[in-house]
Amino acid sequence: VQLQASGGGLVQAGGSLRLSCVVSGRAFDRYAMGWFRQAPGKEREFVASINWSGGTTYYADSMKGRFTISRDNAKNTVYLQMNSLKREDTAVYLCVTYDGLAVVGREVDYWGQGTLVTVSS
Repeated sequence: VQLQASGGGLVQAGGSLRLSCVVSGRAFDRYAMGWFRQAPGKEREFVASINWSGGTTYYADSMKGRFTISRDNAKNTVYLQMNSLKREDTAVYLCVTYDGLAVVGREVDYWGQGTLVTVSS
């Protein structure tokens, strides 16, 4: 299973970015997906997740209202739309797959390589 994330870059505070992650090597529409991030010197943290159909989503409290996770099962792709970016959003963003259709009660089983997002003031 391979996860290829893209869309990171340098953006000013208040700006927006959309991350994409293409999955290959498994039946994409049979698994929940998610995004984590890791800032320099900090622990990895959960950002958002989405079930197999896109009908259920979860967000970390600090991302609610600013970030939106979505998926296109026809394109084997999960997205993370990030708006109103803050300097503290600077991190490597990693996409993940879960080992089942739903997120609740499931574990992350594959990690992508990540894409760097840098937010400047």
